[in-house]
Amino acid sequence: MTGQDKQPVPTVALRAKDGDVQIPQLGFGVWQVPDDEVAAAVSAALQTGYRHIDTAKIYGNEAGAGTALAESGLSADEVFLTTKVWNDDQGYDATLRAFDASEKRLGRPVDLYLIHWPAPVQDTYVDTYRALLQLRDDGRIRAAGVCNFGVDELQRVKDELGEFPAINQIELHPYLQQEELRAFHQDNGIVTEAWSPLASGGDVLTDPVIGGIAERLGRTPAQVILRWHLQIGNVVIPKSVTPARIEQNFDVFDFELTEDDLAAIAPLDRGLRTGPDPKKFG
Repeated sequence: MTGQDKQPVPTVALRAKDGDVQIPQLGFGVWQVPDDEVAAAVSAALQTGYRHIDTAKIYGNEAGAGTALAESGLSADEVFLTTKVWNDDQGYDATLRAFDASEKRLGRPVDLYLIHWPAPVQDTYVDTYRALLQLRDDGRIRAAGVCNFGVDELQRVKDELGEFPAINQIELHPYLQQEELRAFHQDNGIVTEAWSPLASGGDVLTDPVIGGIAERLGRTPAQVILRWHLQIGNVVIPKSVTPARIEQNFDVFDFELTEDDLAAIAPLDRGLRTGPDPKKFG
């Protein structure tokens, strides 16, 4: 079955300058994929049916991702593209320069630009977000957002710049469910996006609760977890370089978890981070 034959990926509305922008709810992440391997991985994802690619300057693979997009035959309007400004490039002027460099490496327009980390010690994230709003208002990006922000940082952006980010990409999986932050997002029109949605392939994939649901449904634990993300409203960006797993991660639209399944997953939260603590990192 080709990507074109598969069920379309649902979209989520992102707040933009004029109205909303639609972001595909299931995307393809390329963290830790070397630049010389990323083109093949992104090509496989696009052939499978993914229409949302998430990269970042610090990943060192924007050029390879751009090559795959250019060779795909898909127009910029058909693939939603996200990249991010790194900590060393924060600040108003530096962010604008960093965006120019990312866009050049990617070789096509960027839909969503994110601050990768708040880096609170630097205390530059408000000026950095001001630059993102300028890029949006100039029509160079469609939407602006952040990653790894907590309630305090999100609220400060709103207080100083007059609006909340459209999206906050955070570590989120059944062992780190971020309920308080997700509730804040819900109350303030911020879309929740999950990175490390499978907890970096750790113990969550062998959790007996997840495994029991997977066995009953005839699915893999990873598919159950991705379906959980979709049903609780997250945008989710699993990563793989294996074509079979790329397809498997996409094959999550023809089944549903029951309310009992969702209730069984809710107590699994351990507050377990696989990545850095955003309040200390950077």
